[in-house]
Amino acid sequence: MAENANTQRTSDSGVSIWLDDLSRTRIESGNLQQLIAERNVVGVTTNPSIFQKALSQVGPYDEQLKQLGRIPVEEAVRELTTTDVRNATDIFREVAEKTDYVDGRVSIEVDPRLAHNTEETEKQAEELWNKVDRPNAFIKIPATLEGLPAITATLAKGISVNVTLIFSLERYQQVIDAFIEGIAQADKNGKDLKHIGSVASFFVSRVDTAVDKLLEANGSDEAKSLEGKAAVANARLAYELFEKAFDKDPRWADLEAKGAKRQRPLWASTGTKNAAYSDCKYVDELVAPDVVNTMPEKTLEALAAHGNGAPSIEGTYEESHQIMQKLADLGINIKDVTDKLEADGVAAFINSWDSVLSDVQKGIDRVNS
Repeated sequence: MAENANTQRTSDSGVSIWLDDLSRTRIESGNLQQLIAERNVVGVTTNPSIFQKALSQVGPYDEQLKQLGRIPVEEAVRELTTTDVRNATDIFREVAEKTDYVDGRVSIEVDPRLAHNTEETEKQAEELWNKVDRPNAFIKIPATLEGLPAITATLAKGISVNVTLIFSLERYQQVIDAFIEGIAQADKNGKDLKHIGSVASFFVSRVDTAVDKLLEANGSDEAKSLEGKAAVANARLAYELFEKAFDKDPRWADLEAKGAKRQRPLWASTGTKNAAYSDCKYVDELVAPDVVNTMPEKTLEALAAHGNGAPSIEGTYEESHQIMQKLADLGINIKDVTDKLEADGVAAFINSWDSVLSDVQKGIDRVNS
């Protein structure tokens, strides 16, 4: 690979390109450093499904498992995952320092089984932050109703947070409010606001997958004309909320004057699920300043091969509102859709976490037999 004009153009348009994947093999092979050098990658996100894929491999983790011995499986999982995240944050340290800790971030998620337990989420977020022990880490907390106060409390301690599993505009507004309150509390607690980072991970492609099924079931020409439009419209309206909150909210203006950094929107779930759509649709159609796009390697390589990378959100708000209104006129309740997506997202991560525990237990048994 050589330096890439398309990923560079995307970066120049204001998008921070993050990789939605991490494994020990990727770290130790030098691939992660290569993507930083040649694909403009400036951060990494993980989730239980990503770790399930990584930890199911026989080999890369055996040496550490031997060193750990027959410890409880949940403790082993935390040792394995925090080691990977710590090593990745070290690789990104230079990026973090160059960007004043805006980028160069690596995310690790609290146990998804805690998604509806505020107190335990807050407790584990602090434990993970201390365990990774790197200033450019992010602790991922889901944007469930129970997660919102945990987000505020975690930020108030000076801990950087990646808020995940956001699907609706209503929930995104609540996340922004939780973030601003958390930074305000951090300020009262005497924390240095400059290096407290946060992103709000707004999921994209899954919205089209769900809405397109409803449109296909409707079968009308009007419904057909709206296929593949809901997810981008929803995300663009999230960016409109971002601009309003951080350009016009007096609460934020006071904190920003003290060095606080904005919570940027992060486009997640940006791999294209429908083969009829462009394989970099959820990158090219969501280009704007101050956003992050975390993408699987397949999408990153599609962007490198033929992505546009030109600004594509400015001037689209009216059209996006119209798309959402047309969906409502067809009887599609977007809140029902996004509520189900949130519940399904939490359930999927719990299933992945259960698989992680099973795979690591098999690894412990294998290397200690």
